[in-house]
Amino acid sequence: MTDTVVDSKAEVKQATKYVKETENVAEKYSALTVSKNSSDVNMNVGEMPSAAFTAVPTLKSVKKIQFANTEDKQEFSKYPTKAGRRSLSRSISQSSTDSYSSAASYTDSSDDETSPRDKAQVNTHGSSDFCVKNIKQAEFGRREIEIAEQDMSALISLRKRAQGEKPLAGAKIVGCTHITAQTAVLIETLVALGAQCRWTACNIYSTQNEVAAALAETGVPVFAWKGESEDDFWWCIDRCVNTEGWQANMILDDGGDLTHWVYKKYPSVFKKVRGIVEESVTGVHRLYQLSKAGKLCVPAMNVNDSVTKQKFDNLYCCRESILDGLKRTTDIMFGGKQVVVCGYGEVGKGCCTALKALGAIVCITEIDPICALQACMDGFRVVKLSEVIRQMDVVITCTGNKNVVTREQLDRMKNGCIVCNMGHSNTEIDVASLRSPELTWERVRSQVDHIIWPDGKRVVLLAESANSSCVLSVHTTAAYLYPLRAGKINADPSHPGHKLSNSSPLGRLLNLSCSTVPTFVLSITATTQALALIELFNAPEGRYKQDVYLLPKKMDEYVASLHLPNFDAHLTELSDEQAKYMGLNKNGPFKPNYYRY
Repeated sequence: MTDTVVDSKAEVKQATKYVKETENVAEKYSALTVSKNSSDVNMNVGEMPSAAFTAVPTLKSVKKIQFANTEDKQEFSKYPTKAGRRSLSRSISQSSTDSYSSAASYTDSSDDETSPRDKAQVNTHGSSDFCVKNIKQAEFGRREIEIAEQDMSALISLRKRAQGEKPLAGAKIVGCTHITAQTAVLIETLVALGAQCRWTACNIYSTQNEVAAALAETGVPVFAWKGESEDDFWWCIDRCVNTEGWQANMILDDGGDLTHWVYKKYPSVFKKVRGIVEESVTGVHRLYQLSKAGKLCVPAMNVNDSVTKQKFDNLYCCRESILDGLKRTTDIMFGGKQVVVCGYGEVGKGCCTALKALGAIVCITEIDPICALQACMDGFRVVKLSEVIRQMDVVITCTGNKNVVTREQLDRMKNGCIVCNMGHSNTEIDVASLRSPELTWERVRSQVDHIIWPDGKRVVLLAESANSSCVLSVHTTAAYLYPLRAGKINADPSHPGHKLSNSSPLGRLLNLSCSTVPTFVLSITATTQALALIELFNAPEGRYKQDVYLLPKKMDEYVASLHLPNFDAHLTELSDEQAKYMGLNKNGPFKPNYYRY
């Protein structure tokens, strides 16, 4: 027992000695580093003691630290304290919101609320013939374009092959598309091939501001910025078309708004246009209506129904971008979620394939029995929206029609239901009916709104501006459908949308408004558009009449062949005997125009 007591005393003595030595070390370190004459407690981040050096408490007030030499101070500054980490965190967070990467392009990257129309901006060449959010973002936009070029090798290859010939020399192209880094590669390719271009955006939310600035810096007149009002939208189109000493002779459109504007407001310009290239279902429909009414006085190329556009842009692109858009905006987990996709065309097929692969329970609404049968064979239930609306967690529209989701169906949705649009036409969801006194709009984050019912139910609406007081309607003139966005400009009786009502719906494109789309797929579409413009501009008189044409099959195959090297793919060549047996040219085209891929 005595031995035990002795051992215990020895342990206590040893512990006491360790504590005293620790205190002596702390006092010694404090004496070396803290000036007793200093009373400054407002230290800089790099001058504050780290957590490792302040583990031993002291009753003295915190003093300003002094270092024996520069090396000690530099080494000490490598380890930020808790306060320093907070400051660093704030700095990183701020940098993230100010970034001009692709992802940041779909968030508000600037606190400047001044309308670009009210700014006087000049690029480094002294030109002011543009209107973008901030011309100073051009450097960041150039980086975005350079990144896009890496995955658009086919378009770059076309640029190099045809640059010497300048097949678009003399072409004056006015364009209305989504303004992204990928579109910028197309525009710069057209310029390299000899064209003069003026550009505006076909969607008020999809513009990458830094890319628009980069294009303006190179001398391309661009009139677009993210978050335009409806008035701004039509103003930008008009600035592109109506400029002194320059008259367009080619149109590249996405949605038909530019074509409609030129047709209605500048008929003399429209008659002199040598060709129109249209890439959307909505825009093509309007062209066919105009042709049917006998009012299409120029040849037009239907790029949307080309195989390379239908299969790759509509199907494969949407298969990836639907998930990207939903994840970025809602952080949703898809496994087990009940999802209804309205429309089973190429866009609908892509969306359903992606959602099903992540474990979502997907059902379809369709009006076409062929598409409905395809959905059934692919393992999806085909239902009426009214039958399942109460159980759905996500509702996605991709029909190109109007009033696909009505106010009655919105009223019946469950709490937390997500509603979004993947079709080009922004008439599918009856958003205008939600702007009523009994409902409350709550902005959650960029492009995400909660619509709150009186009983507390919330519906999550994606890609719609809560501050928008604008509406969209369909104006029918001589059997030609014109979707028009009503705004201040419509007060002018001569404006094409003057007779619109204010009760029609809104709803924007999810993937381009809330995320990005795969660059490689857009390379396919952009190459198709470039070749269509070259074909129409250089076609001999009489080859194309005043009608709507599909892209020649040979051209479709050429676009595909330009992209095969990316996969190190090697085509098998027909022998003379095989070509004769099949009745084909060894170099194509390999399928007749009526072939369904």
